[in-house]
Amino acid sequence: MVSHHPSMELGKAVDAAVDFRGNPVDKSRSGGWLAAGLILGTELAERVCVMGISMNLVTYLVGDLHLSTSKSANIVTNFMGTLNLLALLGGFLADAKLGRYLTAVLSAATAVLGTSLLTIATSLRSMRPPECNGLQKQLHECVAASGGQQGILLAALYIVALGGGGVKANVSGFGSDQFDPNEPREARAMAFFFNRFYFCISLGSLFSVTVLVYLQDNVGRGWGYGISAATMTTAMVVLLAGTPKYRFRRPQGSPITAVWLVLWRAWRNRGLAYPERIEELYGYDSATVPHTSRLRFLEKAATMDSQATSASEGAYVRSTASTVTQVEEVKMVIKLLPIWTTCILFWTVYSQMTTFSVEQATYMNRSIGSLQYPAGSLSLFLFITILLVTSLNEKLLVPLARRITHRPEG
Repeated sequence: MVSHHPSMELGKAVDAAVDFRGNPVDKSRSGGWLAAGLILGTELAERVCVMGISMNLVTYLVGDLHLSTSKSANIVTNFMGTLNLLALLGGFLADAKLGRYLTAVLSAATAVLGTSLLTIATSLRSMRPPECNGLQKQLHECVAASGGQQGILLAALYIVALGGGGVKANVSGFGSDQFDPNEPREARAMAFFFNRFYFCISLGSLFSVTVLVYLQDNVGRGWGYGISAATMTTAMVVLLAGTPKYRFRRPQGSPITAVWLVLWRAWRNRGLAYPERIEELYGYDSATVPHTSRLRFLEKAATMDSQATSASEGAYVRSTASTVTQVEEVKMVIKLLPIWTTCILFWTVYSQMTTFSVEQATYMNRSIGSLQYPAGSLSLFLFITILLVTSLNEKLLVPLARRITHRPEG
């Protein structure tokens, strides 16, 4: 049996945490809630930035740029979809080369650039078509924004998407790096970190759909987007200021690359015969994940070529076969796909909250006494519910589950 290759397995950190100088960390002076709190501020700012744009953008596109409702909805959903897809790129760059910290900082700077450009584009009168009176609206004779006006707006949106995707992909992982899961006290803190992570997401979203949306509708779009840009700038400065307090993990290679490598090797080795004993699979003796019999075709990736010469067997096998651990982890990813696909329908429905639901709200009676709330604030109830549930989960449900399971995470 060829010895196990020391390359990274999916989801397994090989190197210990280091400080910003590359030295082993002093846990008494780095990481923990102080560092994690600074990082959470970045995610809160990202939500203020992104949700402050998306939740009320359709009213600007329809009301100020005079675009059709369907085209406006497509612009908003394309913007949000691109942002989420670019999170894959941000995660890949962080895992493969840059690391989570540097990727998050560069992404935050990109988001600042995009939001600043959006602020300018919505503040200048020359970036909007002529105003439309009530009669023109009834006759559908409003002049729509020109290609140049739309182009500058779209450029700003997709720059924000690039930056927001990079922040989204790395903040939660970088925050969890500030806790050592092998120490019980820090392991318990890590369990609460993700609750507070989602709490910050909802808090930033709540601020966006109330304060920022109100400012955009009643004071000016430039003020609303300008506050988003200032918030993101402040968060980036705070993130940089906390550099000496962070724990860092060196890039170990992207799991995406490992997944595709296993799939490619399984296809390339499809002509090889399965070994007579599973112990003959590459890396079986040193596997950190139990072998399973499902999705057996992937085991071709761990099947070794019997024609390898004894002199170059180790190097030859490492270049042609994946370890059993890598294969089993890819099996886990594939088994999760049915669960992930259930999210498609949810996000299809959720996307309506930023498009047609907001447009519909513009025709509703939104008055509460003498106060008329903005159409983009309808999502207020969703984010309040999330804040309540995450607080309930941390203060009641997790402690109750911990008493039953005797596990730090509940």
